[in-house]
Amino acid sequence: MAEREFDDYLARSGATLEGSRYAAWLAITPRRHGYPVYYAICENRSFRDQGVAEAAAAKALADMRGLEADGTPIFPDDYTGFDD
Repeated sequence: MAEREFDDYLARSGATLEGSRYAAWLAITPRRHGYPVYYAICENRSFRDQGVAEAAAAKALADMRGLEADGTPIFPDDYTGFDD
């Protein structure tokens, strides 16, 4: 799991087992109050290995340009997460 701090939010990455495969995600948590919002990353992919899924999520977290005012992740134009 990786983390990135922003003024109003904390962003974390991780992977969750869904059936027999792993999905990569980002969780954006408000600093003051509220609940985390989870975003699926590389939605058109699934991973057989948890470590590979976590690495893909951490890379997506690092590739984010920032967050919208409401905490929505901002990625570069045409970002797919497929580079491996």
